[in-house]
Amino acid sequence: MIIGIGTDIAEVTRIAKSIENNSFKEKVFSAKEISYCETKANKAESFAARFAAKEAFFKALGTGWRGGMAFNEVEVENDDLGKPTINVLGQTAEMLKDKKIRIIHVSLSHIKDVAMATVVLED
Repeated sequence: MIIGIGTDIAEVTRIAKSIENNSFKEKVFSAKEISYCETKANKAESFAARFAAKEAFFKALGTGWRGGMAFNEVEVENDDLGKPTINVLGQTAEMLKDKKIRIIHVSLSHIKDVAMATVVLED
């Protein structure tokens, strides 16, 4: 059963400015995400898509970003075929257990100016 759906759009230029600040990067993105995005030709697009996924995740959860959860605990990875997945860590993972959420679907898209993500949570 679907527990929640969230969608978000991020401006690539806004994220490009934000990631110039290392403390922003570390607060919002996991070490794996930073390492992955830094290898991309247009890293700001990849960071923006992941930022949108985190926002979409919290919208789908229905709680927003609170209760000890952290943006860098929502980690967007890619499987061997390049399909994005979300790995949830720390307090955010505990929240998912409490809500009995077992399946997370994520779709990302980005172009020069914008990035978007949709997240679906299922029990």
